[in-house]
Amino acid sequence: MSAKLRFIVRRALGGFSCRVLNSRQRHVLVCRPQLRSLSCSYKLERPHNSGPSSLSIRSHTCGELRSEHVGEKVSLCGWVQYLRQDLFVILRDFSGLTQVLIPQDEAPNPLRETLSKLTVESVVKVTGTVAQRPAGQENKTMPTGEIEVVAESVEVFNLCRKLPFEIKDVVKKSESLRMQFRYLDLRSSWLQNNLRLRSEMVMKMRDYLCNQHGFVDVETPTLFKRTPGGAKEFLVPSREPGLFYSLPQSPQQFKQLLMVAGIDRYFQIARCYRDEGSKPDRQPEFTQVDLEMSFVEQAGIMALVEGLLKHSWPAEKGALTAPFPNMTYEEAMRDYGVDKPDTRFNMKLVDLREVFLNTNMDIFKSTISRQGGSILAICVPDGGKLFSGKHLEEMKNTAKNQFKQELSTVVLKADGTLKSALKNRMSESEIESLVQTTGAKPGDLLLLAAGLPQTVRPLLGHLRLQCAALLESHGVSLRDPTAFHFLWVVDFPLFLPKEDEPEQLEAAHHPFTAPVPEDRHLLYTDPQKVRGQHYDLVLNGCEIGGGSIRIHKSSEQLHILKNVLKEDASILSHLVEALDSGAPPHGGIALGLDRLVSIIVNAPTIRDVIAFPKSFRGFDLMSKAPSNVSAEELKPYHISVKWPSDEGGGSEAQE
Repeated sequence: MSAKLRFIVRRALGGFSCRVLNSRQRHVLVCRPQLRSLSCSYKLERPHNSGPSSLSIRSHTCGELRSEHVGEKVSLCGWVQYLRQDLFVILRDFSGLTQVLIPQDEAPNPLRETLSKLTVESVVKVTGTVAQRPAGQENKTMPTGEIEVVAESVEVFNLCRKLPFEIKDVVKKSESLRMQFRYLDLRSSWLQNNLRLRSEMVMKMRDYLCNQHGFVDVETPTLFKRTPGGAKEFLVPSREPGLFYSLPQSPQQFKQLLMVAGIDRYFQIARCYRDEGSKPDRQPEFTQVDLEMSFVEQAGIMALVEGLLKHSWPAEKGALTAPFPNMTYEEAMRDYGVDKPDTRFNMKLVDLREVFLNTNMDIFKSTISRQGGSILAICVPDGGKLFSGKHLEEMKNTAKNQFKQELSTVVLKADGTLKSALKNRMSESEIESLVQTTGAKPGDLLLLAAGLPQTVRPLLGHLRLQCAALLESHGVSLRDPTAFHFLWVVDFPLFLPKEDEPEQLEAAHHPFTAPVPEDRHLLYTDPQKVRGQHYDLVLNGCEIGGGSIRIHKSSEQLHILKNVLKEDASILSHLVEALDSGAPPHGGIALGLDRLVSIIVNAPTIRDVIAFPKSFRGFDLMSKAPSNVSAEELKPYHISVKWPSDEGGGSEAQE
């Protein structure tokens, strides 16, 4: 049957699926209606009771076949990766690739014609016999590279149009194009592997929590009410005039209420929402592994999480060692300038107060005379040799614009002399002490800053990471991407001054964290000195989890809300009443699942471990969400849209 005639028949028999069958006597094009059938026409040669091909019309996956399958008749389903010289079709599914040999009969062959005319990414079913590849034609880079399938029949499920990009990991695509055609982007082996690894980890986490430690998986509401403090929340209108729901930042209140209810041990793979701009490690909607326990102390939660990660950790990434090291918040800020230090490399902050204690330099003298003033530095190995003047200027601009600080640079030259604007103002003893205290060697770069610790430490902590990235861009191996350095950070301050109103306090994490017992009396006299029973889990410089022991007494919770944070306690009246109804001591933690998996697979952003993420601006480029809603549709919610006006005019802006 000619290709033209087959095309006419297929068009005439719309709603039918067609396939070419090859018997020893002849090749036959078979068509049948696309209806669910109870016949045995789809019965496989080798039925599977379980596994990836169970209950399927295929016998094997495309990445499964090996030399031991030679001689077996198999059925494969998948996408056409590419065709090669009209000799082979490379078939792909989630598991890998298989080479399908196209029959090379001299006589006209409908099977060969159908296979040869397939377009890339068409979906087919191929039935044939597994054969050993001829000697010298094996592909050692393919797991299935020792065999091929000699095609005997093919069923074309769907011919593919020309796509906006090739489905190959080596093909570079813009981020916006990937988001717009996410269903195509997800066909890549990189994203497929990421999602499957994530799925396996979640399955193991459920097993560990439920089967080994008696946790109960409880779903909590998505429609809730506003929580004071914390990140901005998404509002959801109701049909009651002026009344709105909020999408929860986390199930924080619900899991505490479950402890009051006596559930004892709760967990949930929870969807959470924050109305913030998207960043490489943030999304407006994200997933947490949320936990809460009754009658527990901080050490118990930390031990549980360490066991959870050990149990669910991918075997190919190497075993984890527990317990994880820990350091206090003060130690982290003192040595690294951040509360989530990357401990894979050194470059710690160095205190130079003793070096310049008797200095005549005004820039440092005034700092030392101030109460609490500090002079700190970091030593960047080979930074003096590798960084250009432009790099140093960019760092100074960062210090000035982002941190309102002055930054001094010192390069130790090969002859032991300094290259710095400070050189002529430093005494010989100060130079000697500076080099000795920082451990600088010829070619190293020193970055110095003076001021109050709360500004100098974050500045140098930021520059420490910036310098690490610069060194790596010059080929210096500094942060091993295959290493996983876990760290607990504890003893956080319970309250911090508000950025816009320093005289007012806000919760460092959330208002439900209990104070350290020995600091409890300071709640009523000097709350800014109170440490909280909060603990963060850090992995390679990223916070992947945070939790705390909670306040379980209503009087203490009320005091913090009303007298310390100046919040309207009536918003949380349901929680306060619950705490006054026999609440057990309890605590918990939430692990950021997206961020954790992205670090494990070394993904540059968490979007690479989420099936359908939002863009950098929080948009869904595939479905064009968020989208416009008509005034008529808004009427039941008693709200209307006030459009922004053009600058300098009064007309409505068109969006």
